[in-house]
Amino acid sequence: MLDDVDVTLRQLLLTTVPGITNPAQVRFQPPDEDWRTYVKTLFIAGNPVNALNVYLIDLRENRRLRSNERTTTIGSWDATQTAAPRRVDCHYLLSAWSPTDVTPATEPALDEHALLYQAALTLSRHDPIVPDDIFAPGPPPPLLAGEVLPLTLLPVEGYLKLAEFWGTMGDKHRLKPCVYFVVTVPLVTLPSPAGPIVTTLMADGRQRDIPSSSAVFGVIGGVVLEKLTGKPVPDATVEVLSTLGVRLALTTADEAGRFRLGFARPGTYNLRAWSASLGPATLTIVIPSPTGDYVMEL
Repeated sequence: MLDDVDVTLRQLLLTTVPGITNPAQVRFQPPDEDWRTYVKTLFIAGNPVNALNVYLIDLRENRRLRSNERTTTIGSWDATQTAAPRRVDCHYLLSAWSPTDVTPATEPALDEHALLYQAALTLSRHDPIVPDDIFAPGPPPPLLAGEVLPLTLLPVEGYLKLAEFWGTMGDKHRLKPCVYFVVTVPLVTLPSPAGPIVTTLMADGRQRDIPSSSAVFGVIGGVVLEKLTGKPVPDATVEVLSTLGVRLALTTADEAGRFRLGFARPGTYNLRAWSASLGPATLTIVIPSPTGDYVMEL
């Protein structure tokens, strides 16, 4: 996902910063001697151009955003849980570069400072970073679709090791100002099995010390499938009938073909389902089912 964040930052800078019009003007490599050589030889349409270096300098977990929350997804046969993603702070140093040499008549630092201001202005206007908006009307990178990425721009403490950083980028220790910002991204987690779904619930209500007052109630859940394909049948009608044909409960399956029915007393019943396109089917069931299986096939 980190490369997707880089691509998003490049797209943002390309579409909003004046003078930055070509992907070659926004790079993510270390701003060392090789980078300085690259800037000196960077030409667009035969003309030298300015460039932005956006360097990922550090990664740290954002523990303030850590959550133990889990999302449960119910399938036709089982349930899965997905843990809330960890959040990672991506620390960037953005610097502006001019290919022009210092002469009595030229002062490239002015161009660099103007470009640095425009880059900071762009980031301030896109807080938080929303990839869907940045790439509109086209799609964002798939992993960032629907994401909203918190942005911390120019924190007051600054980047505490800026001089040390520039000292590693060349033997002349040329210190340059940077826009220091932090983008917080999720570490995508995969769902894990949470066990088979519950299909039968039985409740026994009674008065204290009066066994004869027992009243057992049951709730069952199942799925309606197409017999030939095994696909769920959405919006199928499902009912429970007594062995004498008396309707005890009626419901409609959801989009995944799942249904839930509640009625009184364990025993033997007829489970009936139908849809306009596939017709009816009837199944004799025992509640509670020894297998917990209430699958209707049309």
